[in-house]
Order: sequence, then C-alpha cells, then structure tokens
Amino acid sequence: MKISVIGTGYVGLVTGTCLAETGNEVICVDIDKAKVEKMRNGIVPIYEPHLDVLFERNIKANRLKFSTSLDEGLAHGEIIFLALPTPEDEDGSADLSYVLNVSEEIGKKIKDYKVIVDKSTVPVGTAEKVQSVIAKNASCEFDVVSNPEFLREGFAVDDFLKPERIVVGSSSERATALMKKLYSPFVRSGNPIIIMDEKSAELTKYAANSFLATKITFMNEIANYCEKVGADVDMVRAGMGTDSRIGKRFLFPGIGYGGSCFPKDVKALQKAGKDADYDFKILNSVIEINSAQKTILLPKIESYFKNDLKGKNIAIWGLAFKPETDDIREAPSIDMMEALLEKGAKLQVFDPEAMPNIEKRFGDKLNYSESMYAALENADALLICTEWSIFRTPNFSKLNQLLKQPIIFDGRNLYNVNEIEAEGFTYISIGRKATNL
Repeated sequence: MKISVIGTGYVGLVTGTCLAETGNEVICVDIDKAKVEKMRNGIVPIYEPHLDVLFERNIKANRLKFSTSLDEGLAHGEIIFLALPTPEDEDGSADLSYVLNVSEEIGKKIKDYKVIVDKSTVPVGTAEKVQSVIAKNASCEFDVVSNPEFLREGFAVDDFLKPERIVVGSSSERATALMKKLYSPFVRSGNPIIIMDEKSAELTKYAANSFLATKITFMNEIANYCEKVGADVDMVRAGMGTDSRIGKRFLFPGIGYGGSCFPKDVKALQKAGKDADYDFKILNSVIEINSAQKTILLPKIESYFKNDLKGKNIAIWGLAFKPETDDIREAPSIDMMEALLEKGAKLQVFDPEAMPNIEKRFGDKLNYSESMYAALENADALLICTEWSIFRTPNFSKLNQLLKQPIIFDGRNLYNVNEIEAEGFTYISIGRKATNL
C-alpha cells in the first residue's frame, strides 16, 4: 500500500518506518528542511532503540522516503497519517492548530479518495473538526479515521510491530476495510483490531494514559504514607501486584511521571471535562500530587545538609523522563535541578542520551560529565532521577571512594535497602526506611 505520514516526531517516524518494514511504500513529510535532509542521508533524528536498523534497511530498499512537500505526500498516499504536534495550550487544552491547518491544505489539494488518519493524540470531537475543515474545499470523496497510538518511548518499535491492540475509530466501511488491510500483518498472533466510533477512539487514548498516570500517582501516595507509619512500600507493592485485578505494572513509586504524553494528556482530559461541564476530581488530584512528587526528595536533601545547600556539589544520574529515551519533556529531573540550583547547589550531571537536550535548556548552569563515575568526583551526594539499567549495579566501592560522603538520594528505588546499608551508604529512597541515619 502507498502511505504518507505528515510529521516526523516520535510517533510519525516510528509509524512510517514500521509501516515500510511490512512492505508498504511510505513517504514521510516534514516542513523542517534540515531534518528531512538528515533523514535522507540515513540519520535518525531521535533516539529510539532498534529504530535505526529498520530506518536504514527501508531507506536502502527504497520503501521509506522523505519530503518537505505536502503536495508530494498527498499525491502519493492512499492513506494519509497526521502525526502532528498537539502541544498543551495555556489553559491545559490540546492545541489543534497544526492538525487543522494541515487539514485545510489537504482539502484544497486532494484529487482522489483518501483516508485521513488522526494519529496524533487529540480530544474528543477532533475527527469531526478535521472532516469539516477538509470538506470546505475538497472536490473528491475522503474519510477521516481516528487511530490513536499506544507507543511507549523506549519501546516504540516493539509496540508498533507487536501491538496489544489496535484501535480504529471509523464510521466508514470503506475506510475501515483499508485500515484492517494495512494493519493485518501486525496482528497475526490474534491481538485485536478494535473498531469503534471516532469519539470513543479519541477518548480511549486519553482514558488509558490518565488511568496509568493515576495508578502511578496512587502508588506514590502510598509510598509517602509508608514513610509516615514505618511500612515498606516494596512489601505493599508486592502484596498489591499479585492481585490479578490490579496487576504488577505501574506500581513502582518514585519522583513522579513526566514525558510528552501523561502530563499533557491528563491535563487535556481535565480541560475537556471542564468544557463539557464535568469536573474530573481524580485528575485534579493526580495533577496536583504529581507536581509535588517531583521534588519530594528536596526537603530530605536539605535536612541532611542542615538546610544549607549553598556550594554543595550534587551528582545527578539520569536526566531523561524515563530510561531508553533522550526525551526530557516534563522530566522530574528538571524540577529537582531547578530547585537545587535555586538553593545554591552545584550540579554534576550524567545521562546516557539526554544531556544534549538538557544542555539546550540549562546551558552552563550545569557541569556535564562524560560518565556516571565522572559525575561523582568531588560530589557531596548522589541523586538518582532516572532508572537507566547502567545505574542498577554500580561499583559501590568506587562510589564510596569518589563521593565525599557515602550518601545516595534515590528517586527510583534502584537498590535493596539492606544491601546498600551493608555497603556503608546512607540511603534515602521513596516509601522505605532511610539507612544509617
């Protein structure tokens, strides 16, 4: 099939590359000329595990091409994916200007039947708006489909190639048949393609992300309560997670969620509720609690240093909002670093992938280290903000030698409390007893 993808961010580039991997002819369109030129030369503009291999293979096979021309993309594709930004507006709603502006151009330019697919995360009613905007100028038949993505950064390629489910919102039999044909190679093991109306499909994405954000936030609340009463959140998590009604995933406490999806989607659903005269009380709490959770370790750091952080060197491991990505959007590390800098601390930071993006934001306010151990040199303490695998089994003897004092503030509960105590460290984590205090 001939496919066009408008927009080459995380979603667009993964979508286009993975669709090319199953034999489709794909053109990805982006207005950023420098970015398109890099992609034509085989340079992947984002860090996403395994994407580079598929990217290179499909470019060589001439199944994956890149263009700055919307006209070329529309002439090529029988299915047109819109993978455009829907950034958070000032009032928390999703900004649909990119989607609607491109939709207007589509209406002016299409000359034969197309399926226009909303791949971006969009609020309920967006498909209707896109349909209306295109119809104002279109001289041919077309259909608009809602097809939300469920890609986890760091696992996006696997999620696309082996989806748990595919949601298609469509009221057109013709469009639905084409979408089923397109996705049939990805569901050979029997995972479902769920067909529903467009509004339900749009809400499914927001509902799923908001529920997961709520689950994380609930566990953080439990962890904070554990500290008050002397319970161990690891024990509680194990007891909860073995209940099949609850499940083991998203029960790990920490310093809050971040990224491009959860914060934006929760706020967008909250705002959509207000617009519909409905108050999402749970989401109001999730947003408030998560904001506070990002700096939950700050009072503990201040207390340890007797409320004087001025001139203290704090090493920070992990800057991305989660491991296996270079994405720093809404990353808890940012809140922690801004708070520590405001208190007069000096920060020595390391992340395997995210440092270039952090440097664009913080400039020379931070000291950027070449390795995880280099960040510890002359540091008064270690703060862990992201659970990269390389941080899970460090050389503790080396840590002890490099740090001025053996103190670790762990925002992701990477280490066993008893084992870290045996190594001689003061260890302060989330929802568990602090050691050696």
